[in-house]
Amino acid sequence: MRNTLRILFVVLSLSLLLPLAAQERVDTVYTFRFVPGQDMFYVPWKENAAELARLEQCVRQWKAEILAKRMPLRVDGYSASGGSEAANLALAKTRSNRVKSELITRQQLAEECFITRNHSGGGDYVTVRIAVPSAPSREEEVAPGAGGVCEGKLPDAGTDPAEEKPAEEKPAEEVQAQPAQKEPAATTETLSLRANLLRWATLTPDLGLEWRVCPSWGILVNGSWTSWSWKSGGRRYALWEVMPEVRYYLGGEKRGYLGAMYKAGQFNHKLSGTGRQGDLAGGGITGGYRLRLNDALSIDFTLAVGCLHADYEKYETVGGVRVRRGDGARNWWGPVHAGIVLVWDL
Repeated sequence: MRNTLRILFVVLSLSLLLPLAAQERVDTVYTFRFVPGQDMFYVPWKENAAELARLEQCVRQWKAEILAKRMPLRVDGYSASGGSEAANLALAKTRSNRVKSELITRQQLAEECFITRNHSGGGDYVTVRIAVPSAPSREEEVAPGAGGVCEGKLPDAGTDPAEEKPAEEKPAEEVQAQPAQKEPAATTETLSLRANLLRWATLTPDLGLEWRVCPSWGILVNGSWTSWSWKSGGRRYALWEVMPEVRYYLGGEKRGYLGAMYKAGQFNHKLSGTGRQGDLAGGGITGGYRLRLNDALSIDFTLAVGCLHADYEKYETVGGVRVRRGDGARNWWGPVHAGIVLVWDL
């Protein structure tokens, strides 16, 4: 009788343990490359597009488990090009958030679906790991969408799952060496179109361009022009300005900046009985912050302090004829430029 009970106990134990063994989980890893020194997630760059497509397929396959928090997505961000450890960690954090934002937007996931860690050093990339149940053999492989290991990530027979690497993941040493590789100019330099909303609000059209030579340095030029007359020419407001500027961007995310600007132009103001027409020139120190709205748009809050010099002639209008009433000059010390600028990265 005792032997019979022991046999039954062993059979029941095996019937419970075998399904658990069949559900052993294997890490499926997806790797996304980043341009050294930048936090933008360029989906078409390198193999990111194909890797994202495979990751989305896996997320769709296990979406119910992911949303139920039984199968978290483990995101690890790496940065080796930020300069200091603090800058690297900030850059790695932003990169991780970029990848998570893509999944949240494309697959309607939530922040609670992720476990995030960020690292200083090791390369410039982000990995996403999903622990999925492994198939016991190639013969038992299931079709995508019907359960099992995600497509393209089946471990080879006899391989330790802990040592399994993504199909296109490079060794850490090779990834770390990537900054020395020559990248396409389009990924390391950006061109932005700018429009000062404060100028447009005063009916003074304003447009500009910024060439981001590298993440830390930018060269800008803005131009404004307007010409208004009313009361049969008795009132006049006309202006044109050109303002080149050089900026140095600060911090790990390169949002704040300091710079130097120069301004030159001409004006014709007649808002009362006496008008003034002349030239202006000057410059100053600029500072501000760029608030990113999405991957393409941001708002640039900028202010410049310095000196402007204006030489002008005074005039009055008598019988429709402009009569000169003398000359004047003025120096202005203080704020010489302000802007709430809409920036569109081309």
